[in-house]
Amino acid sequence: MRTSKIGLALSIAICALFMMTAPAPATAQIAVGVSVTVAPPDLPVYDQPPCPGDDYIWTPGYWAWDADFDDYYWVPGTWVEAPEPGFFWTPGYWAWGGSGFVFTAGYWGPVVGFYGGIDYGFGYFGDGYVGGRWDHNHFFYNTAVNNVNVTRIHNTYRTEVSHREATRVSYNGGNGGITARATPQQEAAARERHVGPVAAQTRQVDEARGNKEFRASVNHGKPAIAATARAGDFKSNVVAAREAGEVHANNHAAANRGAENRPENKAGVHSESNSPAENNGARNNARIVHPNDIPPAEHPAAPNTGNAKLDQKYQQQQEKLAQKQEMENQKLQQRQDQEHQQAQKQAANEAKQQQMEQRHAQQTQALMQKHEQQNQRMQQHQQPAAHANEHPAPHGEAAAPQRKQ
Repeated sequence: MRTSKIGLALSIAICALFMMTAPAPATAQIAVGVSVTVAPPDLPVYDQPPCPGDDYIWTPGYWAWDADFDDYYWVPGTWVEAPEPGFFWTPGYWAWGGSGFVFTAGYWGPVVGFYGGIDYGFGYFGDGYVGGRWDHNHFFYNTAVNNVNVTRIHNTYRTEVSHREATRVSYNGGNGGITARATPQQEAAARERHVGPVAAQTRQVDEARGNKEFRASVNHGKPAIAATARAGDFKSNVVAAREAGEVHANNHAAANRGAENRPENKAGVHSESNSPAENNGARNNARIVHPNDIPPAEHPAAPNTGNAKLDQKYQQQQEKLAQKQEMENQKLQQRQDQEHQQAQKQAANEAKQQQMEQRHAQQTQALMQKHEQQNQRMQQHQQPAAHANEHPAPHGEAAAPQRKQ
């Protein structure tokens, strides 16, 4: 499993510094400095344990990455007391960053921001949060989506929630990922005052990371503890997964294999809106993000019409088209490189970078399709003449006129 060039020690230091300063106001969503080349497993199916008390807020489970073992591990969902009244939890999420999957950490704040469009369930259905609301410094629970004992907790209401059919895909972008993009309001939420995970959430992560049973290679996407009633307590009121989340691309064999095992080629395409043909195209072209990702073009066979002058003419046409297409590739690559440099200078946030990468991929795909169509038209244009020369007209009959080249 390949990781980014940022060293593990530096990543740990950054995370440690972030956790030490968690109570201080933050101004942007934090992206963890590790890029993983295999998609995270799908989300397992599990039930929510009962809420342990007033003002606890549900924080959904997710797959985290352990570079020491080159493996994803499950961090169980759990109930956590908000760091201050009026704060909601915005879950973290994985997103395709162009060359790998990058995790953006969750945070506490007065508004629920963008979390990749991931359907974590229990009120986090991909956009915002419908599991409860704050009223006079007390949290009121929507019992339609939360497991709350109303005989013990009285701050409740019930509002049925209608949302799209559930998907278990756990990442945004890339091959088979969620296609949601942050709205201006969600981007603004990430820039507002917010704080990182509290100490209880850190304990939850540490407990999961230290137990090999939570690794995807061991539990095969179905953790024995999928959720806990209290953060850090893995013994009382725990819930097991009912259904496994698919583990993509043979995670642990992929480390020593070639490009054919990249996540874009292995991860399942889960979008029900795509036809099989569209899904096949997505698998074949998922790695093509920029023009320099396009594999070398296959050289067409040398013309062989039996007419040396015509063959030479056709060969020149093919070479001229290839040169023109190469220039267009270079021009698009230069323009995209300039946009990358501008984004770095402006310190663009993760959402804007994802939008830029998505736009670049669309531009590159469109250029590839254009070139493929040009090549097909040329082949169709040249083949009739070749066949005509293979089957000359009978003696005394005029050959059919050739279309002007």
